[in-house]
Amino acid sequence: MTTDLFHIIAVSDWDAALDNGVLEPPSLAAEGFIHLSARHQILRPANLLYRGRADLVLLRIDAAKLDAELVWEPGSHGEAEDFPHLYGALNVDAVRGTISFPCGDDGGFVLPPELSGDG
Repeated sequence: MTTDLFHIIAVSDWDAALDNGVLEPPSLAAEGFIHLSARHQILRPANLLYRGRADLVLLRIDAAKLDAELVWEPGSHGEAEDFPHLYGALNVDAVRGTISFPCGDDGGFVLPPELSGDG
């Protein structure tokens, strides 16, 4: 069984990562890791950090294909659960696909239909 993780990203940043073969967002340099989420965790960072953004996609990542170390640790905003953090660049060949992730009319996010039935 594939374990999917997710990363919220601007379409333009994902296009640049495809050209480079790896994704190295600012959080990697600033914090030493890339923030990821399990499916049930997507909406917390989306609504906290990306409210009003219509230019986003979700990267659907196969955790088994990651080249860098994946560590589950406490979230950065006082969450009571651990979030997946990737300690290194995200190799684009670990991304199984993208899912359009624009905000709604009120600026908030809901799970896209592609994920609403996932377990």
